[in-house]
Amino acid sequence: MRNLRFTISYDGTVYSGYQIQPKADTVQYRLEQAVRMLTGESVKVISSGRTDAGVHAKAQVINFTTSSKIPVERWCLALNARLPRDIVAHTAEEVPPSFHSRKAAKRKTYCYTIRSARFPDVFHRNFEYHHPTHLNVEAMREALPCLLGEHDFTSFCTVRTDKEDKVRTLYEVRMETETDEMMSTDKVARIRLIVTGNGFLYNMVRIIVGTLIQIGEGKRTSSDMLRILEARDRAEAGPTAEAMGLTLWRVEY
Repeated sequence: MRNLRFTISYDGTVYSGYQIQPKADTVQYRLEQAVRMLTGESVKVISSGRTDAGVHAKAQVINFTTSSKIPVERWCLALNARLPRDIVAHTAEEVPPSFHSRKAAKRKTYCYTIRSARFPDVFHRNFEYHHPTHLNVEAMREALPCLLGEHDFTSFCTVRTDKEDKVRTLYEVRMETETDEMMSTDKVARIRLIVTGNGFLYNMVRIIVGTLIQIGEGKRTSSDMLRILEARDRAEAGPTAEAMGLTLWRVEY
């Protein structure tokens, strides 16, 4: 048996998340179906993490074991020919039998994109959350440093989680902005929050973003972020931001 590791991208718009679910179209189902069409095998495709419905991935890492003798350099082309157009395999390699995409992951990076403009961008509408009014980006930035390091992130985790340990370490939390040539002013039109950590709780990034949006709207102050973090209470944080703005950006091993 060979253990194969792939880097894949997908547009999660039409999928009910990554993980297989009864009577639902998921990324894992499509991957396993493609492998079955190619080799005749029923495999379990392991991923570095489960993305929710509507969430995207730029560089998700997966692996599975196969008895197929197809050369590794032909796997991506063969899979892509059997996958829908919104899922693409980019790289493939043979790895030791012990490699496990989720258990071996050391750091993950997520990017959440907000369109801060009166009108949405038709070309990016599936990949960013549209916020039609002005956001105070500097106030949002000022709220970020307290999230760095090791903390109990209970306040930024859905109550529907089965994780007892809510302690995670964030290595980087930063915000990038850009203007839009379609707009007549040089105001910020797109805000990206980039977060790197050793792991993430269920909806953690989206709840952080929902809280940041309230800070940007002036409904909360920058200093509220530390108070919310220390409260360890989901009710203290902002709403869960919509899924379409979130992308799994990178996984490091």
